[in-house]
Amino acid sequence: MQKKSIRLSGHNTSLALENEFWESLAEIAAAQNMTFVEFIAYQDCHRKDTNLASHLRVYALNYYKDTSKKSVGDVQ
Repeated sequence: MQKKSIRLSGHNTSLALENEFWESLAEIAAAQNMTFVEFIAYQDCHRKDTNLASHLRVYALNYYKDTSKKSVGDVQ
């Protein structure tokens, strides 16, 4: 578990996530041509009624699940 401080909407926010999620989120941000902070800020603005760390975990899982489905579909 690694804690990072990120400035969102003018406020410092501290997030604790497993290292694998930090790495995955950085990879996703790059794939979407966003800086890491831009990506986190975008996700913060578009999340529903959940805390940011939980939202980011679920987003990463869904991103890779969707990517996996697309690549399986490409093979068929």
